[in-house]
Amino acid sequence: MRIRLGLRILLVSALATIAGCQPGGLTAPGEVVVPEERMISIQQLAGLLGMRVADVARTHVVLRDRTNTVLLFTTSDGRVYVNARPAGQVGKIEIINGRLHVGESLAGRIKAAMDRPSARPYRPPTRSSGTIVIDAGHGGHDPGAVSVSGFYEKTVNLAVARKVASLLRGKGLVVVMTRGGDQFVELEDRAAISNRYNARLFVSIHADSAPRRSARGFTIYVARAASWAARRAASLISRAMAETGLANNGVQRADYRVLVQTQGPAVLIELGYLSNPQDERLLRSVSFQNRLAQAIADGIAKSVVGAIP
Repeated sequence: MRIRLGLRILLVSALATIAGCQPGGLTAPGEVVVPEERMISIQQLAGLLGMRVADVARTHVVLRDRTNTVLLFTTSDGRVYVNARPAGQVGKIEIINGRLHVGESLAGRIKAAMDRPSARPYRPPTRSSGTIVIDAGHGGHDPGAVSVSGFYEKTVNLAVARKVASLLRGKGLVVVMTRGGDQFVELEDRAAISNRYNARLFVSIHADSAPRRSARGFTIYVARAASWAARRAASLISRAMAETGLANNGVQRADYRVLVQTQGPAVLIELGYLSNPQDERLLRSVSFQNRLAQAIADGIAKSVVGAIP
């Protein structure tokens, strides 16, 4: 009798174990099964929101309607912005049949952040305010690149940015800086400052670094879809900086976040390579910082007042 009872208990346990291993098997008490989220294409997302797909690039997607602009970054930790306001992370992203797909729940989060037509509508600025925004890259707990002798990128960025701002004000231009001291500012906040002022030009100042110590010289960047005004400003700044004696790597295209999130013309300047001993020595020199700042200010002034050398 005891043997039969033991076999019965063993048989019931085995059946329970097998059932629990099968798809759709019994769940433990209190266990919640979360269904996998449905993935939808960017075109389907736009349809759910009543928007159109304005741009699809390697790093981002732009959706628009008459009132709203939605910017989705498609990197692994990409974020979503609605009318330049952060609206959380995009979440799961997949490529299905060659098309970008996102989680269906993203539509609800975006819709909740959108401006209603009856509210004060968001519109990209049709004309600039004339303000120049100077952005000193990095800052605070983010030092940026560190030179061969321990010199921080954030330090030279701010030093040159302050000089550029002072020179431009001396030319009668209105200038706003994204940071005036050693503080950290989020990338989206830097672009938002430019958008808030409807800036005529946004200029982000950085210094470069590379594994090869032989890499040297300055580089100017614009977004891949940069406007004519941005490309012209980059060309004039590059031409002026070439007179400083630094090697010239020309104007290149890259979709850096501050460039694609800024609604007006925007350029990003890499002053030189802190990983190169010669460039680093120049960038640490106050007199050379003055020369760089003068060149950048001259290029900016020519681009915004329409003077062509």
